[in-house]
Amino acid sequence: MAKTELYVVRHGKTMFNTVQRVQGWCDTPLTKSGVERIQYLGSGLSDIPFVEAVSSDSGRAIETMRRILKEHPNGKDIPYHTDERIREWCFGSLEGGYDAEMWGVIPRILNFPDYDNMIANHVSFEDICNAIYDADTANWAETYQQLSTRVWTGFEDIAHRVEKNGGGKAVVVSHGLTIAFLMHLINEENTVRVDIDNGSVTRLLYENGKFTIEEFASTAYIEKGMN
Repeated sequence: MAKTELYVVRHGKTMFNTVQRVQGWCDTPLTKSGVERIQYLGSGLSDIPFVEAVSSDSGRAIETMRRILKEHPNGKDIPYHTDERIREWCFGSLEGGYDAEMWGVIPRILNFPDYDNMIANHVSFEDICNAIYDADTANWAETYQQLSTRVWTGFEDIAHRVEKNGGGKAVVVSHGLTIAFLMHLINEENTVRVDIDNGSVTRLLYENGKFTIEEFASTAYIEKGMN
């Protein structure tokens, strides 16, 4: 049996990413530069024999996967489906507002003077999730338990399915905070970070029911596709 690997991609840069607005379950399309970067990524991944492709059900993730598979010589033959469990976090009534507003509110809820101070004090994902839940006036945001279960079962089910079918490599398109959170669920030493680049690849090995992080937020595949 081949070893099981997930190539987890953050979707391409979108309109809301560009104007720095909160984008969780709400959605905007990729920009021209976002499309170009993903095309380079697709080229950089084109020699990898993927056995499966999975994206979140958000439009930006679907568009990203479509462009990755278009650059792959076997892209039309790679089984592809979506999974809502690997969506971005839901930010509730904070969706669509400016990033600076949300990251201004969250520290105050957690009794920090500002965002930088909050990060410097190693705030946890659970604290941030609880703050979003408390700030959400629409009652759409998830509890920490709901979020943890959704993200973990989503990625683990993908890996387990690939393993069950003989192993191999799968390409998965998800979202920045969700990927960072998954890294924490795999290894609690991975703390909060929001600097995962659009189009970057995090490579995970799955063996004996456990994930190992082999590569994190790499842009090497984009650079390879540009050459």
